[in-house]
Amino acid sequence: AFPADELLVVKSAKGGMPIRRWYKAWRPGAPMTEPWDPAANGDLHDVLMAKVSAALAGRRPDAITFVWKQGERDAKTGQGAVYQASLAGYLAQVRADLGRADVRVVIGRLSRHGLGRYPDWEVVRRAQVAVAEDDPLATWVDCDGLEVGGPDQGLHYTPDNYRELGRRLAAAAIGLQQA
Repeated sequence: AFPADELLVVKSAKGGMPIRRWYKAWRPGAPMTEPWDPAANGDLHDVLMAKVSAALAGRRPDAITFVWKQGERDAKTGQGAVYQASLAGYLAQVRADLGRADVRVVIGRLSRHGLGRYPDWEVVRRAQVAVAEDDPLATWVDCDGLEVGGPDQGLHYTPDNYRELGRRLAAAAIGLQQA
């Protein structure tokens, strides 16, 4: 899509993590069902920012698009009530730490996998859409139809569906850059 441009892709992920591991100001919205150390809030964000800093090596890119695919753990552990504010706060944190108010955002909305199994699943799905629709520099990607790879795969996608997810996220990111 941008053959004359230099593109940098920085990946930073850790499966099964709640949003609090990225968002430093996170606070629970319901009693915690798992151990929580507030000092660990944002530790994965710090890892991401270190990777971004190393990749940029002091350069200032013309544009930045941030892709977010997370939320399952928050939906499973009953923290849906604070997810929308947490995600919006996290995006503000990303922009502040990058010193860029113009960071574009692509949010991969949770698939249907946990609907009916986890009460907060739909809450998180709606929150992801609301954050994207409230932010003029953001969009969301529908991940429905990319459901699980089999009974032993949990909520993980098949290899073909991971490729499709990548295509959907990339198309959304390209669309934001061309808008």
